[in-house]
Amino acid sequence: MNYAGRVIGDGFSGDFLKEALLQVTAELPFRGPELYTNGHFTYICKVDGDFSWFSGAEEIRAGETKIYECVFHGGFIK
Repeated sequence: MNYAGRVIGDGFSGDFLKEALLQVTAELPFRGPELYTNGHFTYICKVDGDFSWFSGAEEIRAGETKIYECVFHGGFIK
């Protein structure tokens, strides 16, 4: 998998991102869950494809403001 993310707003918490990523499910084993909230932070992840070939995007919001974004893609390597 390749991924690139960036902080785009005030109040980003690396600890919250790590917490969200630890909630990954076996059904979507890419980054984090589709939705995770703790306090005023919300993590959202959308994925297209399956483990053999996929792309996706994640974001973190503080309230209604997007403060982090990341895109990713990957698949099997021969």
